[in-house]
Amino acid sequence: MMNFNAKHTLPLAAILLITMISSCGNKQPIDQEKEAERPPNFVLLMSDDQGWDEVAYNGHPHVKTPVLDEMAAKGLRFDRFYAGHPSCSPTRGSFLTGRHPNRYGTFSPNWSIRPEETTIAHILKKAGYTSAHFGKWHLGPVKQDSPTSPGAMGFDEWLSHDNFFELDPVLSRNGGPPQKFTGESSQVIVDEAIQFMEKAKQSDQPFLVVIWFGSPHEPYSGLTEDLALYNELPADYEKQTVQLTSNETGKRVERPLREVLQERYAEITAMDRSIGSLRHYLKEEKLRENTLLWFCGDNGTPSSAARTGMSLRGQKGTMYEGGIRVPGIIEWPKYIPAARITQLSSVTSDILPTLCALVGEDLPDRPLDGISLAPLIKDSMQDRANPLFFWHFEPNKVFNEESQAYIDPHLQEGTVPLVKIMNGKYTRSFRNLHYPSLSEEDTSGARVMIDRQYKLVVDEQGGDLSRIELFDLRNDPAEKNNMASLHPDIVENMQGQLFKWQKSVLLSLTGEDYR
Repeated sequence: MMNFNAKHTLPLAAILLITMISSCGNKQPIDQEKEAERPPNFVLLMSDDQGWDEVAYNGHPHVKTPVLDEMAAKGLRFDRFYAGHPSCSPTRGSFLTGRHPNRYGTFSPNWSIRPEETTIAHILKKAGYTSAHFGKWHLGPVKQDSPTSPGAMGFDEWLSHDNFFELDPVLSRNGGPPQKFTGESSQVIVDEAIQFMEKAKQSDQPFLVVIWFGSPHEPYSGLTEDLALYNELPADYEKQTVQLTSNETGKRVERPLREVLQERYAEITAMDRSIGSLRHYLKEEKLRENTLLWFCGDNGTPSSAARTGMSLRGQKGTMYEGGIRVPGIIEWPKYIPAARITQLSSVTSDILPTLCALVGEDLPDRPLDGISLAPLIKDSMQDRANPLFFWHFEPNKVFNEESQAYIDPHLQEGTVPLVKIMNGKYTRSFRNLHYPSLSEEDTSGARVMIDRQYKLVVDEQGGDLSRIELFDLRNDPAEKNNMASLHPDIVENMQGQLFKWQKSVLLSLTGEDYR
């Protein structure tokens, strides 16, 4: 965990700006000097259920992602970027807080965040930023009186959904009644984000914009022109079937893989195109140079699509690379003028510490699991001193009917409908529970530690506590060779660190960090 007081050092942006201005002498025009002094803007993008290899630049045989390919070819491309968890809600919590989601009870989808958490929106507000969230939230209801809505978690404005959404999305603006927006969903929320950025530009305010796409989460749907791009998918896919949600009934249905993938890939391409319109706006308005654009996924590819291009083991929901490794790109022309590829392991929990360092704000006074990647952006970071930890907490073994709700259940009822029926309804209910005291018996569940090239995997094989796996990701990225028996000393050391970290997480879960 990182203990870093950003105010005691100049942020990266300031150091680079001073260097650039000094090297130009006094000949720089006044308007350029003003532009150089402006704090950076931040636009943070995340796709929904898009695995590491579901981009063309990582060698996918079918998916067309020309915009993301261009970003990867011009910016900082992460070949080992990880989602904080193999499912969506927990990863979103880590994205906003810099902390593992188990610290505040966001164990799996539809478990909310806690109101006491500090997010990047809270921190950047102190630095004079205006902020907005667009798209999938899934950390609690987005309604106005929710204590875990985007507004409650620090955002000035939001156009958001409690969960995921399709074509012609239904969204809530600033917690108001849900309303339908006509159009392709990725473009709808990008257009709204552009309007917000234009307003911030007119008021001369730096902005934080978080765009969490609903694509390519199932059930899939695409525009005619995007579907046509995938008319030539292999005929063999037609012989296979997968189960997913029906757009017509909201229930599970079995369909041919070929038409399912055609729709899924159409969603990915449409999302890619919307990112292109966002980049075009930034360029046209002369905002692109000093805007950090960060794209990543929230977890691996789901079972309804994990059939093609999969070079990694596992899928969404597992702790293998296919479940937690996702695409990751930072584009910031001002400070990343040429393309770079990094093999350094990074995770969504790194986002908050990185932005804190870039604007010179203190980190929250509580345990964090991410580190600042500002030195990596500066191209002076070759290794990661802090390991990555992942843990699929098992709430059913810890909580029961008598467990106390952390938030009034009425406030945890979502209002924005979606296609998928769950528990007999089209809206979502969230929960978070009090964890009264730390017990070392509660450390079960699949868990992982990644330290440089080594990855320790414990209890991923269906509750077999004796199953311990050690992989050398540098030489075995597909996780085919379990080396645990060959390196018992490495296993013992990593197990000790993992257990110590778990106890820290459980202490946070008791609410100790808020006292």
